[in-house]
Amino acid sequence: MVTVRMDSLIKSIATALDIVEGGLLGASTNHGKRIAVLCAKMGTVLGKNPDEITALAVCALLHDNALTEYILSERMDGDHDSAMKKHCEFGQRNVDALRFKTNVKDFILYHHERADGTGPFGIREGEGPLEAELITIADSIDVACHLQRLEPEELPVIRNIIVQETGKHFSKKAAETLLEILDRPALLSLKDNVIKQTASDVLFPWTVDIQAETIFGLAGFIARIIDYKSVFTEKHSTQIANKAWFMGKYYRYDPEKLMELYLAASLHDLGKLAVPPDILEKPGKLSGEEFEIIKKHIHLTWELLNDIEGFESICQWAANHHEKLDGSGYPFGKKAPELDFNSRLLACLDIYQAISEERPYHPGRNHGDTMQILHEMADMGKIDGDITKDLDIALAPYDGKDLPPPNSCGAEKQ
Repeated sequence: MVTVRMDSLIKSIATALDIVEGGLLGASTNHGKRIAVLCAKMGTVLGKNPDEITALAVCALLHDNALTEYILSERMDGDHDSAMKKHCEFGQRNVDALRFKTNVKDFILYHHERADGTGPFGIREGEGPLEAELITIADSIDVACHLQRLEPEELPVIRNIIVQETGKHFSKKAAETLLEILDRPALLSLKDNVIKQTASDVLFPWTVDIQAETIFGLAGFIARIIDYKSVFTEKHSTQIANKAWFMGKYYRYDPEKLMELYLAASLHDLGKLAVPPDILEKPGKLSGEEFEIIKKHIHLTWELLNDIEGFESICQWAANHHEKLDGSGYPFGKKAPELDFNSRLLACLDIYQAISEERPYHPGRNHGDTMQILHEMADMGKIDGDITKDLDIALAPYDGKDLPPPNSCGAEKQ
C-alpha cells in the first residue's frame, strides 16, 4: 500500500507559500512555520489532543494558502476589502478539502478578525472559534515584530504589545495563552536556522493512504494555489491533472499508480509560485534573464518534493515535465534513456495544455491545431511519438475543451 506523509507534503507547500508571501508582500522567511509552531504550543497548553493540535497547526501553517487567489482578485477587482474576504473564504474552502480527523470550521475564515469586531466579517471576540483567534494573534505578532530576528532581551516589548492590543486586536484568551508560551526558549526556537526542526518536533506525523479522498482534496487544493498565480494559468495545473487521470485510465493503471500520477500532475508547477506574475503574463518574448528565472521553477519543484518520504516517483515525474528526449530540455538536460513513461506522459500533457490554452503570447487552440504542433515535436525527436499518437486519439472528443475531474471521465485504450 502506498502512503503519503501529509505533514511533510504540507510543510513543502507552506514553504512555497512563504516564497509567494515574501516576494509579493515582503513577508519574512518561514512565516507559516512560525505560526504553526506557536499555535501548536498554544494548543498543547490548552489541553488539545494530538489530532486537534495537528489540525490547528496545519491550518496555521496554511493560513495564507489562498494568497495567490487574493492577489489575483485584488488585481482584477481593485477592491481590497472584497479581496480580503475572498482570501479568507477561499483559504477555508481549501483546508476543508483536506478532511481532517477533527473539526476545522472557520479556523482560517476568521483569521483576520479582530476582538473589537473591526475585521473583514465583523466577528467579535468569542463569536468565532478560539483556534481562529490563536492563528490571528500568532500571525499578527510575527508580522509586526519579525520574531525570527528578535533576541530574548526584547521579550518585554513583545509582551507589552500583546497586552496593549488585548480587547482591541486580540482576544483575552488568545493573549493569555500566547503570553504563557512565549518565553526565551520559545523565541529562540523560531530562528530561521532552527525553525524547520522546531516545526518537525511540534507537528505530529500524519500519514494517509494515497487512494484516500484526502488526496483528491489535497491535489485540487495545490493546483488552485499554483494556477491562481496568473489569470492566464488559472486552469493549467487542474487540467493537466484531469488529463493525467484520464490518460491513466486510458492506459488501465492500477488505482495506486493512477493516484500517484494525478498527484504528480497537480504538483508539477509548484515551483512556479516563485516566478513573478509580470514574467508569467509577459505578452512578448522573454529575455534570456527572464527565461532563466522561468527555468528555475522546475528545480524548486524538485527541491520541495525531493525530501518527502515515498515521493520518489512523484518527484521525478513532476520535475521531468520540461525535459526532452533529445536532451534539449531543462533543468537537468536528461535524454530518452533517463525519462520513464510517466515523465514522458506529463511532458506531453504539459505541452498540450500550454499550447491549447490562451496565453499572453498566443490565442487558445483546438485539438487539431494543438496536435499538429505535438506531432512536429515528436517527429523532431523531442517528445514521445507513441504517447503523442495516444493523446491524439484519446483527447480528440474534447477538441481542446476542459476535461471534467476524476471519476467523471476516463476511457480505456482498446
